[in-house]
Amino acid sequence: MLSALRTSRSLRLTPHHIAGLSRRAYASVTDLNSLPKPGDRIHGFTLQKARHVPELELSALHFQHDKTGADYLHVARDDENNVFSIGFKTNPPDATGVPHILEHVTLCSSEKYPIRDPFFKMLPRSLHNFMNAFTSLDHTMYPIATTNSKDFRNLMTMYLDSTLHPLLKKSDFIQEGWRVGPENPAAPADAAGKDLVFKGVVYNEMKGQFSDATYFYYMRWMQEIAPSLNFFGGEPQKITDLTYEQLRNFHQQHYHPSNSKILTYGNTPVEEHLAIVGRELNRFTKIAVNDENKLPISLANGSRDVVAEGPLDQMTAPDAQNRTSVAWIMGDTSNIQESFALNIATSLLTDGYGSPMYRALIESGLGSDFSPNTGYDSHTAKAIFALGLNGVTDENLPKVKKTIFATIKESIANGFEKQKVNGMLHQLELSLKHKTAKFGIGLVQNVQGQWFTGKDPFDALQWNSIVQKFKSDFAKPRYLEDLLAKYLLPDRTLTYTMRPSKSYSEELAAEEQSRLAAKIEAETAQHGSAEAAYEHLRKQELDLVEEQDAGRTQSVDCLPMLSTKDIPRKQKNIAIRDSAIAHAKVQWHEAPTNELTYFRGIAKLNDLPDELRMLVPLFCDALMRIGTRNKSMEELEDLIKLKTGGVSIGYHVSGSPQDLQTAHEGLMLRGSAFDRNVSAMYELLQILLLETDFDSPKAHKMIRELLQSGASGAVDAVAGSGHMYASMYANAGFGPSGRLAEQTGGLTQVKLIAQLASAEENADAMTSLIKQLQAIQALASASLKSSFRVALTCGSSATSANESALQSFLTSTSSAALPTPTLSTSSATASSISTSSRTHFTLPYQVSYAALALPTAPYTSTPTQAANSILAALLTHKHLHHEIREKGGAYGAFASSRPLSGTFTLSSYRDPNPENSLKIMTESAKWALDRQWSEQELEEAKLSVFQGVDAPVSVSAEGMVRFEAGISREMEQERREALLDVQASDVRSAAEGLAGKLERGEGRTVVLGPRKGFVKEEEGWRIEDMARELGLGGTAAV
Repeated sequence: MLSALRTSRSLRLTPHHIAGLSRRAYASVTDLNSLPKPGDRIHGFTLQKARHVPELELSALHFQHDKTGADYLHVARDDENNVFSIGFKTNPPDATGVPHILEHVTLCSSEKYPIRDPFFKMLPRSLHNFMNAFTSLDHTMYPIATTNSKDFRNLMTMYLDSTLHPLLKKSDFIQEGWRVGPENPAAPADAAGKDLVFKGVVYNEMKGQFSDATYFYYMRWMQEIAPSLNFFGGEPQKITDLTYEQLRNFHQQHYHPSNSKILTYGNTPVEEHLAIVGRELNRFTKIAVNDENKLPISLANGSRDVVAEGPLDQMTAPDAQNRTSVAWIMGDTSNIQESFALNIATSLLTDGYGSPMYRALIESGLGSDFSPNTGYDSHTAKAIFALGLNGVTDENLPKVKKTIFATIKESIANGFEKQKVNGMLHQLELSLKHKTAKFGIGLVQNVQGQWFTGKDPFDALQWNSIVQKFKSDFAKPRYLEDLLAKYLLPDRTLTYTMRPSKSYSEELAAEEQSRLAAKIEAETAQHGSAEAAYEHLRKQELDLVEEQDAGRTQSVDCLPMLSTKDIPRKQKNIAIRDSAIAHAKVQWHEAPTNELTYFRGIAKLNDLPDELRMLVPLFCDALMRIGTRNKSMEELEDLIKLKTGGVSIGYHVSGSPQDLQTAHEGLMLRGSAFDRNVSAMYELLQILLLETDFDSPKAHKMIRELLQSGASGAVDAVAGSGHMYASMYANAGFGPSGRLAEQTGGLTQVKLIAQLASAEENADAMTSLIKQLQAIQALASASLKSSFRVALTCGSSATSANESALQSFLTSTSSAALPTPTLSTSSATASSISTSSRTHFTLPYQVSYAALALPTAPYTSTPTQAANSILAALLTHKHLHHEIREKGGAYGAFASSRPLSGTFTLSSYRDPNPENSLKIMTESAKWALDRQWSEQELEEAKLSVFQGVDAPVSVSAEGMVRFEAGISREMEQERREALLDVQASDVRSAAEGLAGKLERGEGRTVVLGPRKGFVKEEEGWRIEDMARELGLGGTAAV
């Protein structure tokens, strides 16, 4: 898969520290006296240097492999969640996506594991909590994490063999990369060859990526500012130029130990890791590698302006769809100290509603939101900083760059307030204390990526020295201002503008058809006639299907596997107690938290009308935007950063474990702070919730900003998680919890925001909307006084202080009295969920997303729900993956059981053939009913389910299932035992139940994407063209 483009875009501290049961005490795990010494040779490696990092409670050891020169970093830490990752420098030579396709193909089979798709077959044979592969700008990495030592060795061995000794079969290349073949090989041959299409998992994945206009803009901009990096994921128009021979050559040149960086993390002795890795690496000898760090373009000779065309966003106003940005090339990212300072300085320009750039660019109305490339990016050897906007009109385009430069000059002249910098440093300090379950995998991914661009990982780990040096430099007059002036005042920039093209989608489809015709013509020339070419392509497809089908019954004995005996029958004990403070019920979890307190509170909302419920997400956004009579949002943001680890207010809904027709909804208040600042955290939450001034003259304007920002790119946001949106809408028809979740977070909410944004100039409508938001505020105030529940996680020494602070908060909020405005129901906020069993949302994507949902039983129907969960795992790994991903070419296919909402869902992701996928989903229950499930298959399914059940959680999340959903520890234990005890007969009963529901027409089907021929209203489909419904244009059928 592709690594996320906008994550870890700057040098930042990630939450550190995890509590765990270690095999060695902290002192011995990280004590340099008990670890190897520089110069020591172990299993073919020599230790180059070692360093203890007390602030992160770890020690780092850098080894080098004697025969190959491979770099190896071990991070010793008292953490049972051990991590391994091997990565390779993979500068892409072109835009064919060869690093990305190779990432897929290496995992398809290897010397030690010559079966078909060992990676996917291994997924359910393990208790990993992370197992994946990523292709990034200039490197590819293969990380895993697990708390089971046997599992760790199994996965490490498999990844080493898969990357260093893959079989790289041509059939795997055409399955994962690209090919031309009949769309449905099971259908009769088409004599005219009209059923031939481009196929391939990565090909369809990237078609889906390029359906996201935000992603499209970012990658096109990257191609201009860093063309030497090409496009690592693969451009669909170029992927079909890649040959099998080029793939094999790329592996030979790049997947060698001499070109690798290997990392391990956790409490396992490094000697154990070195023994396994050394055995594999000792088979190689050192080769010369090209580890060049590709640089962005030079702008030393002056600025550049580039204008390109892109897709039309059919959910936003057609006259405000330009995207534009201004970018600078900054300093070497290997200078971590300067990079850290630049990250803070540039964040001061853009972070928060009170930031200079937000005010100048968005609050002023020049655009609707920052462009996707906005921010400081240190992923390349030279840092890049960009500022830009989405939603810009033609009239405003020339103003954007002028405004950016004017704002930079003004900010440098005025200087930065010390308290804003202190707020950011406070966030860094707090993140060091926060206990997270994913510390290791985050550290490994961050360090490995930086290492490939020439940064010393030891320097990157020295957080205290970096921060202390920054504080010393910041004490000098105008340190940050001079740093920004050095890089940003000279107009040596790239301005990249993308204008919307109404014909873009049609041109893209025409280009694909033309390219397909050219490939077929080339096959015709090679085979002598169109008929012979078609027979060759059809035979290739049928041969691939035969190989795929044979893989289903292939012995997997060569793969290692854990057993359910490795799963404790009794769940881990979490100490929780209940109390009452004033009128609030309080759940306490006292645990080591490094002097932090974590707070959650639910203010229950009873009998909330649909028109108000659907506005709760907007209401919560407005609380973090408008400010109060006495404090601007900028002042509040500064206080939040200075006094807390963050506060938030959002919508909460949960079903009942006992009754599917019962749901509980309310406002969820969250916050964290050092124990010494808990009172300040409560005060800020109270100010935000009860004192936000909706009567402010600026309130109308600020809410319009929120609506425009929400509507801008809404289609792109859906594209990133289309299967989840389809599933949510499908589940909405079975009970109140699903319906409420859809109204507040699904396609229904997306439609509402787009609808409100399109009417934002209507003064009467805005006045009515403000009154509705005030009504929600009044209801929230009343709820705090009567039906408020709280969960607190803190150290035992902080309990008394927390009780006092909470008592003060409850007393203060109880005295607040907010008037409830008189409301007139607005049809603008009424939106119904289709009762149709088949719904198609027509959206401008190149691929589709499909879901089929069925009702099941409550959480407390434990045996039934346990069997459903095991069945979902079996269908995912034994059927849907094979039929929809391998054979159908979709990027993903899943089955999931949701015991709390009482639903069973099958879905596909980035799917080129949703009609075929829906057919497979519909027949899945019958397929499972007819199958004789073996004990090994049941074991695999149980392991797969327990990967989630027993995944490590942060201390702040412990006990939250009980608090938020009402699932007691006894219910969890009962479910745990039922999952372990599921038999084949239980799976058949579950399949029989689902098959019966399908036969009775109880399922709900939803498809997102281009409208295909099978979607016909006369066959029961309800067609929802969201853009046309909102008066913003329509989408064409395909």
